[in-house]
Formats: sequence, C-alpha cells, structure tokens
Amino acid sequence: MAYREAAIAGTGFTALSKNSGRSVLDLATEACLAAVDDAGLTISDIDGVGSFMVLGDSVPSEAVATSLALPGIRYVMDFQQGGQSPAWVVANAAMAVSQGYAENVVVFRALNGRSGVRVGSSAFQGGAGQFRYPIGYDTYMQYIAMWARRYLIETGHEPDDLGAIPIAQRWYAERNQRAIQRKPLDADSYLASPRVVDPFRVADCTSEVDGACAVVVTSLDRARDLRHRPARVAAAAYRAGARPGLDIGDHLLFDDYTRNFTSLLRDELFGRAGLGPEDVDVAEIYDCFSSTVVFGLEGLGFCGRGEAIEFVRSGATAIDGSLPVNTNGGLLAEGYLHGMNTVAEAVLQIQGRCGERQAPRHDVAVVTSGALVDGSALVLVAA
Repeated sequence: MAYREAAIAGTGFTALSKNSGRSVLDLATEACLAAVDDAGLTISDIDGVGSFMVLGDSVPSEAVATSLALPGIRYVMDFQQGGQSPAWVVANAAMAVSQGYAENVVVFRALNGRSGVRVGSSAFQGGAGQFRYPIGYDTYMQYIAMWARRYLIETGHEPDDLGAIPIAQRWYAERNQRAIQRKPLDADSYLASPRVVDPFRVADCTSEVDGACAVVVTSLDRARDLRHRPARVAAAAYRAGARPGLDIGDHLLFDDYTRNFTSLLRDELFGRAGLGPEDVDVAEIYDCFSSTVVFGLEGLGFCGRGEAIEFVRSGATAIDGSLPVNTNGGLLAEGYLHGMNTVAEAVLQIQGRCGERQAPRHDVAVVTSGALVDGSALVLVAA
C-alpha cells in the first residue's frame, strides 16, 4: 500500500473528578466511544487501539477493544511509560495508518489518578531506587524540583518567579468547563499557596484527577470526509539523552538539569514538518509542574536561554499574545491525564472548537509530552 498522510479526526473525554467511583476500564470505554462518535465514525470502523500506563495504573488496549465490542483489531500498542508517551503513541498510531497496518486507531489514557494509584504513592521499579529511597529522595516532584532549582540558579531567577506560568494558564482554565481548577489565580493568591517542594508552591503542581481522554487517528483523506477539520500529523519525534537513567526516577547521570528533551528533538521535529518555531500558532506544552513549560518554551526555540519566564510575563502566551500556550489551563489546572488531554487540546484548537479560549490563529500547533530526560512531540497542521 502506498504511503498516506495521517490525521486526528476526533476527541473524547470523561468528566474529570477527584473520585470517579468507576473502574478505569469504564472510564477508558466512555472516552473512546466519545472520540469515535466525535469523529463521525462507528465502532465497526475502529481496527486499532493504543495507550500507555505507569505502575499498572490503567488497563490494556486489548481490554478496551473487548469493552468496545470491536469486531477485531489489526493494531495494538501498550507503552509502559508516563507523560513521555501521548505524542509518541499518537505518532505510532499515525505511522500504522500511514503504512496501511490500520485504518482507524483510537488512542486513550485512562486512570483513577486521584482516588486510585497515584504517581509517587509507591516505589518506582528499577535498580536506582535502593539509593534514592533511603535518603528520602522519593517523590516525583522532588526530581522535577531539582531541575527547576538548577535552572533558576543558573538564569538568575527567584523561586516565586515560576508563578507567572500557573497565573497565565489559569485564565484559560477559568474558561474551560472541564478544568478541575477554575478559581482565578493572581500573584497574591499564588504567594499565599503553600510551598510544597522548593521551588514549587501548590499552584506549580499538577492537579491529579480521575478520568480519561481519547483521540482517533485516521488517514487524512478519510478525515476530510468526516465531521471536523482534520489535524494533520505533520511531524513527530522522540528523544532521550545519553544515560537517561535506570528507572523513571533516576536522572542523576544526565548532563544538564536546566534543559530537557525538547532541546534535543527541536531540529528534527520542525525539520520533518518543514516549519520553524516562528510558524507555530498554538503551543500545548507538557506541564506536570510549572518549570517544564519553561524548558519547553526555550527548548523548542520560542524564546532564548533564560527568557521563558519573562516571555510569559509579557503576555506572549495569552489568548491575544504571539503564542497562546496551554489553552486548556494545562495539566496544572485542567487535570493530570498525563498529557493525553494536552494532545486533545491541540486538536480542538486546530478545529476551532474552544469557545472563549480559542486562539485567533490556529492552523499550526505543537504538542510536547514529557518533563525531563526523555519525551516526545507532535506538530499538527490544519488540513
């Protein structure tokens, strides 16, 4: 079969909550059904399922295929990583469609991330844990915080300068019915929130939720005949630097704590798309913590070294700025679906379906997935 371009045609969500009272399989099924319906397809059209999980916090793709009553599947993928995964699982689904290994693939993330298995609630498996846990270096926010602190020191910023990011993103969350954090946030309320791990305050940390999100990947030709404007997968990339570690919490051998994977994949990502940072209309940057937005803005070339915080403060990432960023409120405010909702938001922006938080220019969107050593990204283009 000849190569064909792939696109995302539909998105689906469950409600986001602190206690769903439902099984993860039930959540996954609802989000996938919603995405298929949103695309204008039927269950019988779906022949592929993909997802990811951390520490067994979700359900296998084959289980969801069964729950959806699919007549059969030609493609399945279960990626055993966390926030690095969404853009890369979508990219792999797009590759399968492009090469004819599947026609229509639903990619989902589902978890009871607040009432069930929580990131950091149990030890990460791997050989390095025996050295971290005895000294109390044992939560994911500590790992991220170490990178954030190093960045602030090297660029001459103070810890509370990070507050520019959650404050800017909360404006979007106030206008997002799905967001779990919709209370207005200003400088005073940011400073009133407790310090959790230096340099992070509560508002700098992701909002853990129960819920699910899904997208449907199909061929561009098929997507053009469906319900919404297609979001063409123009490029994708995944990178891990040298010595990425022995497990999810082990990053101690990485050379530079002030840059993340985005600086490693930028040239490949934009080169594959035939575009540059200056061509991007909307950026949806993974934000498990506020500092990862800083790394993403600088790593992707939207601003120079040490300039990201001032870039946000200037209003550049606002709805009327040069580059609207995290237009759903981000994981900080919409909820921590490990970045699957970050992908979905980019699609919704390209399709022009975001209401008050719709970016005026929305033909090209970039999405990142991941926080530190490794991660992935997509460039989506209106078609």
